[in-house]
Parts: sequence; structure tokens; C-alpha cells
Amino acid sequence: MEEKKRKEYTKEFKEDAVKLVIDQGYSSSEVGSRLGISSNNVSRWTRDYRRDQEAILSGGKTQREVEAENRELRKENQRLKMERDILKKAAAFFAKESN
Repeated sequence: MEEKKRKEYTKEFKEDAVKLVIDQGYSSSEVGSRLGISSNNVSRWTRDYRRDQEAILSGGKTQREVEAENRELRKENQRLKMERDILKKAAAFFAKESN
């Protein structure tokens, strides 16, 4: 059975769809039908855009910025744990050698 692949849209396409809702006053259903996409996608993109704008205006970070920062911090945390484990093993080795 063939798996159904999710269609991916460019950032510009999403922004244009959101602008039609926010700036032009079209409904998500109208934009979805005109562009040949699900109105659920348009609604989600609009909701995400508004949430991000609120975060920016309040001086906070957008959800995407927070998620990207979390990914980077997880990578750094993993690297630091690995370095710590290596140093523990080296300390144990040298302690045993000095006896």
C-alpha cells in the first residue's frame, strides 16, 4: 500500500495565505478554496502567525525561536554530558595509575 505524502508549502505561500485572511479580510475557508488547500491549514497558519506576532510585540520569542533554542540546548547538553563522562573516566584512570 502506498503511503500518502504530506504536501509541503513554502514559507512565502503560507505568508501570502495568512495575509489574505488578516489584511484582506477573507475567511480561512475562502482562502483555502481559492488556493485549493484545506481551510484547516489556513486557520492553523493564521493562528500561528497571530501567536507569533503577540510574542514579538510583548518582547518575547516566537514559538519557533523557542523550539530552535531548545534543540540547540539539547545538543549542547548532550555534548557536555559526554565530555563529563570522558573526564570522569580519565580521572579514574589516572587515580588508579598513581597508586
